[in-house]
Amino acid sequence: MAYPATASLIQRLAHKDLVAYNRLMSEAIAFDTHRFVKNLTASGFTEKQAEALANEQVQLLNSNLATKADILDIKAELEVKIETVKSDLLKWMVMAMIAQGGLIVALVKAL
Repeated sequence: MAYPATASLIQRLAHKDLVAYNRLMSEAIAFDTHRFVKNLTASGFTEKQAEALANEQVQLLNSNLATKADILDIKAELEVKIETVKSDLLKWMVMAMIAQGGLIVALVKAL
């Protein structure tokens, strides 16, 4: 969803609240710890070792993988920054056109 240059602050804040909610809801990444522990114990690990490895695996997954909410948050931030850059670029283009017009008028008067 692209934000037009005139998008209200309320819309942006509402989107950020939704992203924060989605982040909380999607923190848990699907990982079958029971199956993981079962496979490790079948391979010779003790149950305590297998559970410790499963807990570490879950921690690694939750801390190192980007969730959909993370991606949506970054996307929203980038969309806002892109709109800001577009606005700034338009201002510079208008100012450059005015300066060029002034230069042309000055050159015509000089001739």
